[in-house]
Amino acid sequence: MGKLFKDKKITIMGLGLHGGGVGVAKFFCQQSAMVLVTDLKTKEQLQESLNKLRGLKIEYVLGRHRQEDFINADLIIKNPAVPKENYFLKVAAENKIPVKSDISVFFDLCRAPIVGVTGTKGKSTVATLIHKLLKTKYPKAALAGNIGVSPLELVSSLTKKSIVVLELSSFELEDLRRSPQYSVVTNILPDHLDRYKDMKEYAEAKEPIFKYQRKNDILVLNYDNDQTRKFAAIAPSKVYFYSKKVPVRAGELKEWGCHIREGKIFFDAESEPICDVGETNLIGEHNLSNILVAATIAKVFETPSKKIKKVITTFKGVPFRQEFVSEDRGVKYYNDTAATMPDAAVVAIKTLSQKFSKKNVFLIAGGQDKGLDYKGMIKEINKTIKNLILLPGTASDKIKEGINNRVNLIEANSMEEAVEKAGALVKPGDIVLLSPGAASFNLFKNEFDRGRKFNEAVEKLILSNKSLPTGGQAE
Repeated sequence: MGKLFKDKKITIMGLGLHGGGVGVAKFFCQQSAMVLVTDLKTKEQLQESLNKLRGLKIEYVLGRHRQEDFINADLIIKNPAVPKENYFLKVAAENKIPVKSDISVFFDLCRAPIVGVTGTKGKSTVATLIHKLLKTKYPKAALAGNIGVSPLELVSSLTKKSIVVLELSSFELEDLRRSPQYSVVTNILPDHLDRYKDMKEYAEAKEPIFKYQRKNDILVLNYDNDQTRKFAAIAPSKVYFYSKKVPVRAGELKEWGCHIREGKIFFDAESEPICDVGETNLIGEHNLSNILVAATIAKVFETPSKKIKKVITTFKGVPFRQEFVSEDRGVKYYNDTAATMPDAAVVAIKTLSQKFSKKNVFLIAGGQDKGLDYKGMIKEINKTIKNLILLPGTASDKIKEGINNRVNLIEANSMEEAVEKAGALVKPGDIVLLSPGAASFNLFKNEFDRGRKFNEAVEKLILSNKSLPTGGQAE
């Protein structure tokens, strides 16, 4: 690929800390463009990202945005988190300056087939698992998108024989006017209602993943989720449903993907199973759905069942999604920082409570609210959790209002304090679970920073316990 953006003035709006913005800046520098990065965060806040761009010819405007940078530009690349109503984007529009995301630029340039994965929950696990499955047949399969890797970093190495798996958030999909040839929607649950006015608008934000598909393209939908099932009626492409239930062919269905029958995973009408459900390595009903959709895509690509079985029976998940961190003196620590909505926290509480049915689960939760309903999470806490450690935030305030007297409520101002307070109370056999059910930005850079802080606090606690006599936790 030639240097299509040579000497073009590119304004990158939002460098961020997830890694995607860094990839965007590197790409346009490699293209010999004149790159300006502007972000409302300060130099100190962005230092981790800035260090990765050291030595590159980039102009920075940090801690503010300037109107001139949205007028004197050939192209604006906006961070997906920036809402389309933003004042500076309106300035660009008024001056007829094109605004794109790195995802939309990638779609313009990519020559390889794309597998797009979206959904409220499960998309990181599904995208990662699909990538591992496809690599068994296509060694050059690549993974990028909402996992913190800008797909623009892949452009120069891709050929028509490559395959790209993209995790796509609703924010990233808003700007798309093309759909992947292969698309997946895991589920639609209440989330981001601080950005979308209601669930209808949020669901519509997901539709570009299939809206522009062609007749022979593939869309894989979750039959067990009411909203994703409805997408089949408006999809222009070939639809496969996956389900944890035994399939019953109905008039609305075009094809069946992977499903469960007699404790085994089958694809469509195949008589030979891929494997037994009990052979899979991920815990929880939600992860069973994740396995089914990934295996469906693998089957669409004609991956042999033996290869699919080998991957799904050894795959241990992705970091920060009900991730087992460590065990110390009989106490297990799990990190589910990616649970940024109450429904996800409920799933984690149920999953670990069922897995360890005779153990106490100490829950570390709370943070900032995204305009979500916490009644379900509060109900599950009141039913299941005896010890709740809450971090500060508006979501925590909602949770506190509904907690009953049987729950021992403990408040902590930092992750280290939360882990220390849990560590002072746990006994051998107990579980400590970080599953916030809320956003992180009041205390942490992002949910991954929150997860790292939890792991660090656990490691520190374990080190301090090593100096104690065997048989007890720190007082």
